[in-house]
Amino acid sequence: MTSSTERIVDAHHHVWDLSVRDQDWITGPQLAPLRRDFLLADLLPEAAAAGVTASIVVQTVTVPDETPELLALADTHELIAGVVGWTDLTADGVADELARLRSLPGGSALVGIRHQVQSEPDPQWLLRDDVARGLAAVASAGLAYDLVVTPSQLPAARKAAAAHPGLTFVLDHLGKPPMVRGELEPWAGWVRKLAALPNVVGKLSGMVTEADWDHWQVSDLCPYADVALDAFGPTRLMYGSDWPVCRLAATYAEVLDTARELTASLSAPERTAVFSGTAARTYGT
Repeated sequence: MTSSTERIVDAHHHVWDLSVRDQDWITGPQLAPLRRDFLLADLLPEAAAAGVTASIVVQTVTVPDETPELLALADTHELIAGVVGWTDLTADGVADELARLRSLPGGSALVGIRHQVQSEPDPQWLLRDDVARGLAAVASAGLAYDLVVTPSQLPAARKAAAAHPGLTFVLDHLGKPPMVRGELEPWAGWVRKLAALPNVVGKLSGMVTEADWDHWQVSDLCPYADVALDAFGPTRLMYGSDWPVCRLAATYAEVLDTARELTASLSAPERTAVFSGTAARTYGT
């Protein structure tokens, strides 16, 4: 049970309305349960029941119209404390576009930018000159940059983070470790190298869907969570549900309970960092 004084920030969730925009990444029979609308109205009762008091909504598609919609949602709903949106980092005038987004209704809720690097065929995408210019603009705007990468992209992510020490990088879903295969290396080594940089934080999120959706147990997740806790420490690690994607393997409440089990050995102040403090500091919520 959540105590009445405990603040829980869900630092990673999504919403989408298929009547407004297709989610073209939802393909095949395995992802079929996600091919429906998931609105904030669906999340609100689950968040309230779990004791979640604030959240960060994160982009899902690389189109310019989604971020203003998420900002408008933040402007009208108290639960959403921040928006990690999208803009084309390779375009000219990234700084101007970020300023425009901040001028929109709910624009003050813009806390970060993300791109679907995991879908880029170039493993060195983060190191391109045009991307570097975009990342510099994100840093100048005082925003964070969320990394959604696969394990093979972690070396480039580390180089990018090292090249932009003034930009806070947030590793989504712990870099998607190969849990189904039960492998730790080379993922763990690269996470440790990335976490050695002081401007990188991690998200304890997306783990249940990297494991076997139908047969996972908390013990399957423990080695990967332990690597993250050891590498980042509680003050640079934050909780996120990855709702509604998590529903492929677990309910909203089960994901939170699992995160509590994975952090049960921490002290009370350390758990506070994971479940609210790190997100508040990183995203300014």
